[in-house]
Amino acid sequence: MTPDEYEQHDALGLAALVRSGEVDPQTLIDAAARRIDAGNPALNAVIADCRDYATSALAKRRAAGRERDGVFAGVPVLVKDLLATVEGLPTWHGNRLLQRSLPVATHDSEFIRRLRATGALIVGKTNTPEFGLTPFTEPELTGPTRNPWDTTRTAGGSSGGSAAAVAAGFVPLATGGDGGGSIRIPASCCGLFGLKPTRGRVPSGPDLGELWSGLAIEHGLTRTVRDSAALLDAVAGADSGPPCAAPSQARAFVDEVSTAPDRLRIGVSTEPWLGHAAVNPDCLEAVTRSAALLRSLGHEVIETRVPVNGEAFAMAFLQVLAANVRGEIETIAHALKQRARRQDYEATTWALGLLGRAVSGDEVINAQRTIQLTGRRVGALFESIDVLLTPTLATPPPLIGALKPTPAEQRQIEFLGAIGSPWLLRKFGAFRQIADKAFDFIPYTAVFNGTGQPAMSVPLHWNAAGLPIGVQFVGRFGDEATLFRLAGQLEAAQPWVQRRPPRSLIA
Repeated sequence: MTPDEYEQHDALGLAALVRSGEVDPQTLIDAAARRIDAGNPALNAVIADCRDYATSALAKRRAAGRERDGVFAGVPVLVKDLLATVEGLPTWHGNRLLQRSLPVATHDSEFIRRLRATGALIVGKTNTPEFGLTPFTEPELTGPTRNPWDTTRTAGGSSGGSAAAVAAGFVPLATGGDGGGSIRIPASCCGLFGLKPTRGRVPSGPDLGELWSGLAIEHGLTRTVRDSAALLDAVAGADSGPPCAAPSQARAFVDEVSTAPDRLRIGVSTEPWLGHAAVNPDCLEAVTRSAALLRSLGHEVIETRVPVNGEAFAMAFLQVLAANVRGEIETIAHALKQRARRQDYEATTWALGLLGRAVSGDEVINAQRTIQLTGRRVGALFESIDVLLTPTLATPPPLIGALKPTPAEQRQIEFLGAIGSPWLLRKFGAFRQIADKAFDFIPYTAVFNGTGQPAMSVPLHWNAAGLPIGVQFVGRFGDEATLFRLAGQLEAAQPWVQRRPPRSLIA
């Protein structure tokens, strides 16, 4: 199978070739390995090569007579090196302490167990920032992941490794997680389709409850809408003892993709809710053109004001996140039977954990209430509209390093972290400055992690520099079906799947 033959198929297409006997799964593993070997030196998207692991898994399926079973039979996939545990492989979470100390997993997480049941074969693990905390993928442990459309720019985060790998044609599908936009952000940066499902749609067991107090959820990044829908069909549904579960869907999501939506009432908003920066004209143009396309398809598009108190939400989001980071640091220390040490973490992670130590119980509860009340107000908006359209991001993909702390900010954070004073961190506002820089880039995505609604980034625009610009569509709580119908219609009306990054950049 030539690289062009391999890359012209999505995951469902490759699986169909396997089931028909036209292609052997080992051929697909080898094709993925060749693409990774050729392109990864330029992108740094894949941080663990698991091709032998995939071949071993295939041998077991062959021995059981199941190598052609499953919706993704024989399809090579990549797994983000965060949250999901894969039996026999380590998970570093972008952290040097865990790289040194964590043994391989003894079992699959439920998400991975269900993914494996589709017949998918895990050929590697993808890069992520430490604990998935930033909207760019530039960890100290494994270095930055670069955007295949322009290798001087970020692939986004925190699922940047997965997005860059799919966009570059390494695999047709890679897993990701979204706690503040971490699927939608890299989908926009890399010209992919990326859906954050409804809270509780995807299991997080058996070792985790709610991820980031309900803000985060796993799914995947794909080139085609139908691959995303088929993946969600495969992994959706409550496992044992979940903290919450999404409403059940009426039928398979993959069937929704080929079903024309009814005439939808689509609200549109370009006002940034978080951060303080103006929205780049390229991102506004993407929304304007998308709105025109929607009208041409028969939908009603209306200007809409979204009731979000940006300052209150941003502060609440940071307090909940900081408390969760502190909890993660202490959990790791307990598991390894040692004290938490500053030198085992990146400076910003440690500083956020110190802030988390200073957040009182009543502050955490009030922060959660603020987020929940945002969900009430935004949810009421969807009594008058079916879908909301916004930019996914406020800018095209920034340059590598542009979103990181400046040298002065880094020195201040390192100094205050060394002192170990959460009070001083608060007083000097060091972390809030960095958070504001991130929110300037992502003023639209995190709100819907708070509300729990499904939201997707759709690659409907490329700017004059050839960089992809995604637009975000948000549905009612539990209503991925409408989003998949709309996405399928948009994909048919304005196809993007044949757009590829310059091969000269990625071998």
